[in-house]
Amino acid sequence: MRWIGGETELERIATDKPYFMQDTTQHFIAPRKRIAILGSTGSIGTQALEVIGIHPTLFEVVLLVAGQNIDLLIQQALAYQPKTVVIGNPIHYQKLKEALAHLPTVVQAGEQAIAEAVQAPEIDVVLTALVGYAGLLPTICAIKAGKTIALANKETLVVAGDLIMPLAQRHQVAILPVDSEHAAIFQCLVGEPNNPIEKIILTASGGPFRGKDRKALAEVTKAQALKHPNWSMGAKITIDSASLMNKGLEVIEAKWLFGVVAAQIEVVVHPQSIIHSAVQFQDGSIKAQMGVPDMKLPIQYALAYPQRLRNDFPRFDFWQYPQLTFEKPDLETFRNLALAFAALEKGGNAPCILNAANEIAVARFLKDDISFLSMSDLVAHCLEKVSFVANPVYEDYVETDAEARRVASAF
Repeated sequence: MRWIGGETELERIATDKPYFMQDTTQHFIAPRKRIAILGSTGSIGTQALEVIGIHPTLFEVVLLVAGQNIDLLIQQALAYQPKTVVIGNPIHYQKLKEALAHLPTVVQAGEQAIAEAVQAPEIDVVLTALVGYAGLLPTICAIKAGKTIALANKETLVVAGDLIMPLAQRHQVAILPVDSEHAAIFQCLVGEPNNPIEKIILTASGGPFRGKDRKALAEVTKAQALKHPNWSMGAKITIDSASLMNKGLEVIEAKWLFGVVAAQIEVVVHPQSIIHSAVQFQDGSIKAQMGVPDMKLPIQYALAYPQRLRNDFPRFDFWQYPQLTFEKPDLETFRNLALAFAALEKGGNAPCILNAANEIAVARFLKDDISFLSMSDLVAHCLEKVSFVANPVYEDYVETDAEARRVASAF
């Protein structure tokens, strides 16, 4: 069970009594689990705060981090009054400091401040929900500080999975997936520590353009691409979902979380988004995790693991979904998924190139600078042109990310 740093670690976590639950025999309530949220103003961050608000006796917010959304960050800080608040863009520092001047909250700004803040001794769990490459350094720092990682930033493992997973193992740090697909796989594997995986089945909604051909995609607008049929997400991940790059990134993330190879990962288009993913074991049995599309459930599961907390989230009703359907992904039309598999199989810094190129491609598409189909062309161009490093270290990832962004910007 590689995602938490070793097979025995899963068994230990699963059998240990969670310290934050009430002991009814002793009439004793242990301290609340102390949470840091990186990316608190994004879709995952705001929903995580909703979950914490539902369970105020179990969780406490001690650190909030956002990149740009200063107004929402101020609202969150006033509501939850964490010990520390960090804004990634220093231009907003003064406004944040003035707004929170009447509170004992420490206000900081900048990337280095984020990396330092996650190491604070009062933090138990770091929910990493920053968008893209920005999540890598804070995650590394949190792991080195021994913090449990609730991972919603898939790009961290896409960029540097071969660095992150051994680091987590050395520091005996649990990495608990928050993405609905990987959280589903994680739940399917609980109780199966000695049963080898034959295949992981990642489901995909297919996005708003499922069934379209390349001629239709050539005319896609930004507004159309931002309308996901099932999920409410931020702009970047919504575009990734429409292009199937999000599924490609999840394929790479799954390789590192669950210790499988590309040939053991299958992507299945499932338009209803009810089966979030599944695992097939060596005897042919398949376990799947189901539920309505609601990110609060995997967020709560990661924060409270191994407990399942009572809630009033929407429940799945079989009678509302009399049919669940499945299709093969169209890799010729949606090239990004094929490019992600190719980068995974090539290894080295290829996934880092893929991620950086895609971040620039999405940003340019959202600015109407390139077309929907051109995003795949840009990524393929970068995979061909950017310097390949077979056995990268952290400094190589930094250089690769910068070079890929330069090449992608000039495409």
